[in-house]
Amino acid sequence: MMAAALRGRLVTLAKGLSGARLQPLCARSLSVTSSQNVSESPPARADSTFKVTMVPGDGVGPELMTAVKEVFKAADVPVEFEEFHLSEVQNMASEEKLEEVLSSMKNNRVAIKGKIHTPMEYKGELASYEMRLRRKLDLFANVVHVNSLPGYSTRHNNLDLVIIREQTEGEYSSLEHESVSGVVECLKIITRDKSRRIAKFAFDYATKKGRSKVTAVHKANIMKLGDGLFLQSCAEVAELYPRIKYETIIIDNCCMQLVQNPYQFDVLVMPNLYGNIIDNLAAGLVGGAGVVPGESFSAEYAVFETGARHPFAQAVGRNIANPTAMLLSASNMLRHLNLEYHSNMVSEAVKKVIKQGKVRTRDLGGYSTTGDFVRAVVDNMRHRTV
Repeated sequence: MMAAALRGRLVTLAKGLSGARLQPLCARSLSVTSSQNVSESPPARADSTFKVTMVPGDGVGPELMTAVKEVFKAADVPVEFEEFHLSEVQNMASEEKLEEVLSSMKNNRVAIKGKIHTPMEYKGELASYEMRLRRKLDLFANVVHVNSLPGYSTRHNNLDLVIIREQTEGEYSSLEHESVSGVVECLKIITRDKSRRIAKFAFDYATKKGRSKVTAVHKANIMKLGDGLFLQSCAEVAELYPRIKYETIIIDNCCMQLVQNPYQFDVLVMPNLYGNIIDNLAAGLVGGAGVVPGESFSAEYAVFETGARHPFAQAVGRNIANPTAMLLSASNMLRHLNLEYHSNMVSEAVKKVIKQGKVRTRDLGGYSTTGDFVRAVVDNMRHRTV
């Protein structure tokens, strides 16, 4: 009787597994198999697209965004752009427009943008739209990876360093006033919380990316309290990462050392203004503003843009802007969205065009147009070996 009862239970169990319970197990094994082959063959078209906010900005920004859209279309990238034109110099800026952009960015959590030019004239508002976007989204960390492009030789080749900039306070706090006629006070704000936050971001980045050293850039010998607090905060965070070497350097010496021997640096972390200067200086070491991508992060949002922010207004409509930096930023955005296959497709095609040297824009010593470069990238994607 016990044997008969046992057989009955086994039959019941088998019937249960042969139905709905067995299907998830089969599906799971299939998904594992497909994930193992993802790098070997193109993935199937995604069931849904990723929505991304696009802000072309000023200058050649719209032309660069057109390049991104053309390359994405050719690569069949599952991204849908919500495009907003925001400009302080083309009468396309208002509180309503800014709120629309912010609402889209908050909903999508990912954006790609060009440079929104900030006019020098004071019109009653000290904070630019760029600054207001960063503060509203709390985009505290700007990351610029300065990497030499194979096939394009500069004074220093094989460079690979990362600049991490705190960009919500410091000299760009927009706190200025005329105390008496002819005397203007401009406040630089440094806080312990934000200094520790950017320092932790830098050390976490170094750990995640397998980097060995973080260098804090400062001017604490002159600004003993403000930059002194930043330096103290970095030192406190550094103690939590004993495997990462920690050094400090004064900003003016840092500029000279970058020009003379940039290979000594790995990850650099610094307050707002210094980061703006170093971003541009370092971009010049590998080819200029047209080839270096950048990105900004908060705890929730990611915005992808060029590493050296220039509108290049004199090139508008001339079809001569170099789209490399924006295309590489777009590739980084795809990697952020876990679209690894498409990210590699775009970045590899861009780098292959640079390496071949046949199609180069004027900033890299060539005579090709923006359109020529984009067509070369698309052609390389079509002939990509899988």
